[in-house]
Amino acid sequence: MKHNYLNLTTVALLLACVLTVGSLSVFADANAVPQRSDINDQDKWKLEDIYPTTDAWDKDFARIEESLGSFDKYRGHLGDSPDMLLECLQLNDSLDIIMGKLYVYANLKLDEDQRISESQETSGRIGALNSRLGQAQSFIGPEILSIEGDKLHTWLNEKPELDIYRFYLEDIVRSKEHILSEKEEAILSAAGQVTRSASNIFGMTSNADVKWGTVIDEDGNEVELTRGRYGVMLESPDRRLRRDASRVYVEAWKKYENTMAATLEASIKNDWFYAKTRKYNTCLERSLDGDNIPTSVFFKLIEAVNSNLEPLHKWTGLRKRILGVDTLYPYDLSAPLLDREPKKYTWEEAKATCLEGLKPMGKDYLKEFEKGLSSGWIDVYETQGKESGAYNWGTWATHPYILLNYNGTQNNVFTLAHEMGHAMNSFYTNRTEPPVYSGHSLFTAEVASTANEAILMKYLLENADNREDKIELLIGYIEQIVGTFYTQVMFSEFELAVHDRIERGEALSSEFMRKTYRDIYEKYWGPELVIPEDGDMGCLRISHFYRQYYVYQYATCYAAAQNLSQRILDDEPGIHKKYIKFLSTGTSEYPVDILKDAGVDMTTPAPVNSVIDILAELVDEVERLLDEG
Repeated sequence: MKHNYLNLTTVALLLACVLTVGSLSVFADANAVPQRSDINDQDKWKLEDIYPTTDAWDKDFARIEESLGSFDKYRGHLGDSPDMLLECLQLNDSLDIIMGKLYVYANLKLDEDQRISESQETSGRIGALNSRLGQAQSFIGPEILSIEGDKLHTWLNEKPELDIYRFYLEDIVRSKEHILSEKEEAILSAAGQVTRSASNIFGMTSNADVKWGTVIDEDGNEVELTRGRYGVMLESPDRRLRRDASRVYVEAWKKYENTMAATLEASIKNDWFYAKTRKYNTCLERSLDGDNIPTSVFFKLIEAVNSNLEPLHKWTGLRKRILGVDTLYPYDLSAPLLDREPKKYTWEEAKATCLEGLKPMGKDYLKEFEKGLSSGWIDVYETQGKESGAYNWGTWATHPYILLNYNGTQNNVFTLAHEMGHAMNSFYTNRTEPPVYSGHSLFTAEVASTANEAILMKYLLENADNREDKIELLIGYIEQIVGTFYTQVMFSEFELAVHDRIERGEALSSEFMRKTYRDIYEKYWGPELVIPEDGDMGCLRISHFYRQYYVYQYATCYAAAQNLSQRILDDEPGIHKKYIKFLSTGTSEYPVDILKDAGVDMTTPAPVNSVIDILAELVDEVERLLDEG
């Protein structure tokens, strides 16, 4: 899967900031952005490692097409014998491996230059074929569920070759009580086109229908506001611009208030419909059950944060002091706090900094990390038509691939460390696990990337040349915690409140949602932040709320990463072996157990409390350095 870099004050700005990378180039001098042909081959990823020629890709495409009928032999017969089951699962794996290569190659090729029609068509072709393969495979899960439990366990014990699928099969059986009859499952599947409508309506409204208006920029020019430009304007040192952009942005959304409220209510009712239909007590229970995560993990996260919001309140007050404003508003939360030119790194300096900073990870990790930097894993620079942002992707049969749009900022150095963390996770997992377990749960996926950032951050802090550099790094660390940890928990608490209201049989309204969001927002940020009259509209324009109970995992991942990274820095006995085992484990265990094996128990509040303690120390240190100045 693709992983987007998160290091923002609020995830509400994530999409805007990611889009900014691409949208700004549209308005800049086209000559400032090079063509792909202008970039040295050593700074491009090597897609030929997947397919050396398009003919090779076409041959595998044809192979999948010809193999779709191969499942007919097994349909209706998986319960006949262990041999029949094993053959089907092995066929399933073999075709998934090929499809993975086809799919990733086509879409990485598209992301090199999205203007090329041939790449667009290839991506569309493989998307359609992937859907057809999924339909051909769709009988496997339901048929496995129809096999009597004792019979399946007997097969597992009698057929050694089936043992590799033991966890996969037992996990399917675990979910049996929530699987319906074949006819009911077919109805639910068909209903998906309807129940996805709320999310589709939100996307169309926010991306196509909302007219944002215009704003006068720093130079006195009238500029049309866009979602991407809004993110940039909120980071402007010009407070008048931030205020005006915020006012125009909220006014645009205000016109759609009732529509957005009704759409979000419909989405939450969809969540409750599926939870009830699948015999869960709550939407939260259904959402967490896929990874077998106890709901107590979610509740303990919220409880731990609510028990100690003082460090965040103190940071709010310190931000107000640094900005020198009488009243702190939400549009001030992304404003730059230091009046200085950002430090720049060449690409070679960025790689060297990561290699030096991540030395505590150990020789084996560093050897593979360095190999990845020089072996065609990374597409480095922005070029015309290239996908914006940054991500890591790949398949079980290939080395990882990383897309960057490197521009030399310190933030980009952290992006490199982050995405290489994902890549190393994939590298170790694919080297260790069979294809059936090569993925990662989101509950663990962001741990490897964020741990790299934490170790790199502490290296840079220890080697800061002067007081100003150290303050800049400390502020970046604080904002990372605020955006990746506190904001996610705040969002999750709002999700819980609105889902709970629907689950009690009550209705949602714009007024209720806005008041609930305002109350939580004020609680988290404290009395120093003043939320204006329509400042609570955020709850109606956050796309993450259309994917229930999703963002809390960024907070749990962050807590786990801070725990693991500190133990690595402390050179705890055995920690390197545990960490490599963590990186090497895909979905052959449940994510809570994977982290427990690494020494992080997310069923307790201890990892969460440690993040709160870190924030408190960082805020105190910034305050001390400011007082010294």
